[in-house]
Amino acid sequence: MSFTESSFQAIEWTGDGLRLLDQRRLPGETRYLHFTAAAPVAGAIRDLVVRGAPAIGITAAYAVVLSAQRHRDRDDWQAGVAADIEVLAAARPTAVNLVWALECMRTCMSQLQGDPVVALLAEARRIHAEDVAANHRMGDSGADLINTGDSALTYCNTGSLATGGYGTALGVVRSAWAAGKLADVYAGETRPWLQGARLTAWELVQDAIPVTLITDNAASALMQAGKVQWVITGADRVTANGDVINKIGTSQLAVSCRHYGVRMMVVAPVSTLDLSIADGSRVTIEQRPASEILEFGGQPIAAAGARAWNPVFDVTPAGLVDYLVTEAGVVAAPDTRKLQALVGMPAQGSSAR
Repeated sequence: MSFTESSFQAIEWTGDGLRLLDQRRLPGETRYLHFTAAAPVAGAIRDLVVRGAPAIGITAAYAVVLSAQRHRDRDDWQAGVAADIEVLAAARPTAVNLVWALECMRTCMSQLQGDPVVALLAEARRIHAEDVAANHRMGDSGADLINTGDSALTYCNTGSLATGGYGTALGVVRSAWAAGKLADVYAGETRPWLQGARLTAWELVQDAIPVTLITDNAASALMQAGKVQWVITGADRVTANGDVINKIGTSQLAVSCRHYGVRMMVVAPVSTLDLSIADGSRVTIEQRPASEILEFGGQPIAAAGARAWNPVFDVTPAGLVDYLVTEAGVVAAPDTRKLQALVGMPAQGSSAR
C-alpha cells in the first residue's frame, strides 16, 4: 500500500479564514472550527484544538495572516500584527516550532510594503508545504532503519493531526508499513489526554494499518516480552546536546528501551532543533491544570482533596536516543557536534549521518 497525503486535512486555509479539525472531539466526532482572527487561534492552540509542534507552528503562521487581514487598513498595521504574534507565541511556549514559524512570519513582514496579506499567506503556505515534504523524507529515512519483521511502539500522536500532513514518527510507521517491513504497530494510550488512544489509533485505522493499543504502564512489559524492536516518537524540542523534550512519558520509554535492548528513534524536523539551548535542563516545562489528572470527561476520578502534578513534557537525555531522524539526515547517537554538523555549523570532529 502506498501513502501520499492523508484522507483528511487537520489544518486548512479556506480563503476567508482558517479551518481546524477539533482534535479534542476525536474519535467520537469529526468537527471543524473556523477562525477569522488571531486571538481565538491562540486560544485554540492553548486549549489543544490543535496540538503537535509542527502543526502548532503552521497554525500560528496562518493566524498571522488573519491578523494582517484585520489590521491591513491601518497605517500602523505592523504594530497590530506584532501584538498578535506575541499572544500566539505565549500560547504553547515549549514547542519551538511555534517560535520558529512566527519568526519566519516576522521576517517576511519586515520586508513588506503595501498590502501584506498576499505575501504573508504565501509564506504560511510555504511553511505548510515544506513541512509535508519534510515528513515524507523523514518517513522514508526512518523506514530505511527498520528491518523486515520488526514491530514498533509509538507514543502520543505524531501523524497528520500533529503536523502539516503525513507525520513525523507516524510518518515513519506509515512508510515502513507501506514497504512491508512492520509486523505489528502498538500505540501507547498517552495519559492524561489520551492522544495515542484517541488520535493515533484513529489515524492508523483511517489508513487501514492494524494497531494494538496498550496502557502506558504496559510498555516495559511489551519490551520484556520481545514484542517490539523499536520505540518511535516525535519531539517538541531538541536541544544543542541532543536532549529531547517530548510528551511526558517519553523519558521512561527511553529508559526501558535501553534496559531491554529496544532501539529508540526520535523523528523531528530541523525546525525542532534549538541549538540556542545547551541541554534539556534549561528548558521551561509547561504545566497543565491539575484537573486534567483529577478528572476525566469532567467527572472526578481521584479522591477529594488529592493534588496533582501535571507537566506536559519531559526530557529524554541524548544518551538514550539511538537515532534522531530529520529531513536533513539521520543522526546516530546525537550529540552537540553531530547536530552542529547537521545544520551546517562549524564544529571540529563532527559526524552526522
